[in-house]
Amino acid sequence: MKSLSSWAANPNKIVQILTRKATRLVAIGLLVFLWSSASAQLTLSPQAKVSLITVGPGQELYSSFGHSALWIYDPVYQLDRAYSYGTFSFETGNFYVKFLRGTLPYTISVNPLMPQFYYWQQENRSVQEQELNLSAAQKQSLYEYLETNLLPQNREYQYKFFYDNCSTRLGDAVQAACGDSLLYPGYVRDTLSFRQWIDRYAHVQKPWADFGMDLAIGAPSDDIATPRQATFLPDNLSIAFTDARIITSDTLLPLVLSTRDLYVATPGVGASELTPTVFFWVLAALVLLYTFWQMQKERLSFTFDKILFTIVGLTGWLIVLLWFGTNHGVTSWNYDILWAMPLWVPLVFLFSRSHKPAWFQFFLLFYGLLLLFATGNLLKHNYVLIPILVILIARVYYINNSLASIKANKKRIPHES
Repeated sequence: MKSLSSWAANPNKIVQILTRKATRLVAIGLLVFLWSSASAQLTLSPQAKVSLITVGPGQELYSSFGHSALWIYDPVYQLDRAYSYGTFSFETGNFYVKFLRGTLPYTISVNPLMPQFYYWQQENRSVQEQELNLSAAQKQSLYEYLETNLLPQNREYQYKFFYDNCSTRLGDAVQAACGDSLLYPGYVRDTLSFRQWIDRYAHVQKPWADFGMDLAIGAPSDDIATPRQATFLPDNLSIAFTDARIITSDTLLPLVLSTRDLYVATPGVGASELTPTVFFWVLAALVLLYTFWQMQKERLSFTFDKILFTIVGLTGWLIVLLWFGTNHGVTSWNYDILWAMPLWVPLVFLFSRSHKPAWFQFFLLFYGLLLLFATGNLLKHNYVLIPILVILIARVYYINNSLASIKANKKRIPHES
């Protein structure tokens, strides 16, 4: 390695090296700029094709519902661009806060298809290509639409899982490119609510995630999804494209020209984890036996109730946060708050063997009525709540009965420490 003095003795050489490096960086930057400009201004060749790429569900929660992309491939110009509206950055400031609040910005991104395909294949996710039956003018219009969306001032959008996501945006793009020549009613084969669509995907594959989502989303998710709204799921978008038609001068043509499987996922082993249904029914049976034992033996202890209703209260405060502190659009009017009452924290601190305020028993009666009301309103969409409500009703009955016995002072009740 040369010494500092040898470099100092040749200042002209230093200038030459720096100049060459600077020139190289400028050249690379110019090539990138020219490539981007050429891509934006390119007129596609007659051999260009446009395809909808549909990726099956993955193992991670964020990939549970699949993915969609529009792929434009032109062999004449070696153009290979797969456009995706499902991109976000972990480097976004306050990432987790924005993610929880529903304000995390999403962007459209573009990459060659094959590197993404190999990634999906490694994740054992099915990949299907549907080549679209578009005219040269429609392909060009779609290409320019996507490239315009890709501009820095346009690429960011406010993601909405049900209403505006990586799947629905592709249907909008094809509709914009084809205009009135496209008959695209959406997904018309089934009529389900948004919650039912989620259950169809997550109930078996990820039962705990499905249970958590059922708790988090509110009444808007029970609205019936319109045919266009149902395309928020990539598989539904694929079927909607299959059913769509292109209007020509003398006939109707299918929007999808051909379909081929690029990769078919290998069937995996069924989930063996303990499901919420099994877990809460077992817990309900144990709680009923424990409650019966306490009442038969006249054992007074609120330790279990302190733990139980602390969890219930914290769940209620989480629902309040999702309802009023986020912008997801589907977490408002969540009737799970009827049983997950936030007031249990701090009311849980009233559980003790000492005398309770007179109003506490009225509160228990009011809460019991809420539980009965919740039973009729919530069981329409989440049967896992049945054992949970059984647990809560049993413990409210026990607490109220114990407090009544203490108040009446009919007999001395031995109690646990």
